[in-house]
Amino acid sequence: MTQNRTAITDLDTPALLVDLDIMAANIARAAAECRANAIAWRPHIKGQKTPEIVKQEIAAGAIGATCAKLGEAEIMAQAGITDLLIANQIVGPQKIARLIALLNRADVKVACDSAANATALGAAAHAAGKTLGVLIEVNTGMNRAGTEPGAPSLALARHIAATPGLKLRGVMGWEAHTVAMPDQAEKQTAIAAAIARLVATANAIREAGIDCDIVSCGGTGSFPYCARQPGVTEIQAGGLIFSDELYRTRFGLDFPQALTLLATVTSRPTPTRIILDAGKKAMSSDAAPPRPLGLQTSKPVALSAEHATVILDAPSATPAVGDKVQFVVGYSDTTVHLHERIHAHRGGHVEAAWPVQARGRIA
Repeated sequence: MTQNRTAITDLDTPALLVDLDIMAANIARAAAECRANAIAWRPHIKGQKTPEIVKQEIAAGAIGATCAKLGEAEIMAQAGITDLLIANQIVGPQKIARLIALLNRADVKVACDSAANATALGAAAHAAGKTLGVLIEVNTGMNRAGTEPGAPSLALARHIAATPGLKLRGVMGWEAHTVAMPDQAEKQTAIAAAIARLVATANAIREAGIDCDIVSCGGTGSFPYCARQPGVTEIQAGGLIFSDELYRTRFGLDFPQALTLLATVTSRPTPTRIILDAGKKAMSSDAAPPRPLGLQTSKPVALSAEHATVILDAPSATPAVGDKVQFVVGYSDTTVHLHERIHAHRGGHVEAAWPVQARGRIA
């Protein structure tokens, strides 16, 4: 049957590829880990941006999706994915109006870390006759957004509970400051400490008589330790389905890598230098450099706007001009959005070309 399908080597380049068998195994493994720990999986889709992939995660047991941006949530709802968490603050009248309108199509929950934002959200929801679910974002040590654990978060919970149009659904945090720790025992201890602050905050809110059902945390860089912490109800790890170079080399993830970028050799100026047609506009190197497959090279690939430069460890006539090379993606979150479609393949043959429907949805 494969003779009627396009071989990946016949694709025009640059082309973003995902291996269906590897991705399916990664999805199944993440879902199984969550089931084993009696928690829900709500994968973050900021690096996926593709409803077809999210639907596969839900089919495997995920409860919905975590989005970074309101625009991503709108695309997911349009595709019929309706249990959504926007793990970000939605601020300003234009965005808040869109958020409230989205409640007509989906069960949307949103992060909040200030009374001023809560008041604005509640006023818009109440005026529309809606109730918006809110999760308090708690700073568990990353020191980005989020209220401080304990009393400050409890004060915000009281404000949300008293605000018409809002319902406090829970708390969320992101233990990103732990993910690059090289010592796994130290990393596990740090993750446990960060999540314990989040869980303790949720318990303080409950003890004050306020409902706090959801405790959401965890990313690919803290998986699987985040899934094993007492008190957690759901985790947001999403990048593990692709398992790029960042997650493997810096964060210690042992999932096989599913996402690659196919490029064509356009120039061989010397026996050790290879120039290809995929640069920064096709794959990112901000967090980790892409890795060429099948080539002996100890130097990281260099990317310019439209070119990749690979330096071989020893002279070679191959690959020649016109040959194609796959690169394991350096960081999926800053690569997928560069492409209009993902070519889903199995056994080296394309089975589907999925539109990256949420690309460009940065607002």
